[in-house]
Amino acid sequence: MLDYDKEAESYDKLRGGEPRARAAADAVLGLIPDHEGRLLDNGCGTGIVTRLLAGARPALRVIGVDLTSAMGRRASARLPGGVVRADSRRLPFPDGTFDAVTSVWLLHLLDDPADLRTVIAESARVLRPGGTYVTTVDKAKAHDVGSDIDAVLGPRPRRPASDDPALVDAYAAEAGLVRTGLARFTGVGQGRSPRRTVTDLRRGWFTLLPPGEPRTEEFAGRLARLPDQDRPRADPVFTVHAYRRSG
Repeated sequence: MLDYDKEAESYDKLRGGEPRARAAADAVLGLIPDHEGRLLDNGCGTGIVTRLLAGARPALRVIGVDLTSAMGRRASARLPGGVVRADSRRLPFPDGTFDAVTSVWLLHLLDDPADLRTVIAESARVLRPGGTYVTTVDKAKAHDVGSDIDAVLGPRPRRPASDDPALVDAYAAEAGLVRTGLARFTGVGQGRSPRRTVTDLRRGWFTLLPPGEPRTEEFAGRLARLPDQDRPRADPVFTVHAYRRSG
């Protein structure tokens, strides 16, 4: 897994920046009722989406939570006084505190199914009855756009998707959450080029292809032989699920 303390400085630039964040925020907000209250962005990262959520809904008091100190500092600069350093598995809030909880590009990082179950349960716990939980799902699959890059990478080893939609739905149901909606948005500026994908391979982006290993270099060599080395292929399309807390 990437070191997100080290990734914080370049994180947004390498992942589509403001255009991608705007697309994500718009999709999330489209699934949240427009009324005053409190919103928790669980795993807010650099706060680039969190700030947009707050700006678009002035009636919502938005709070971000992230465990990584460097990410939290960047988020705090974007949302002064609105970011708490805490573990998404142990949220420091009483039951029923929030009207909405979001987790954008968080669940795919949770390799342990127990952690996935706990994060979803904690998100549900801090929701008031009738509140809305919105999360991205199936992040890795979004990047499979049918390109020549995907054809080269097709045989690579993959770990099972921790944010598989069926699994997320099952754990959400366990936590008293009922799915109410779905949205998709384009990861603007995240279309892969062969040269950029080689760079990502060599910096450990693909978790089961460690930097420096022979098989990693084998894939890098195949990618380097593709045409149009700097032309981005199609942007990924991400999926978002919405749930309502029952009770």
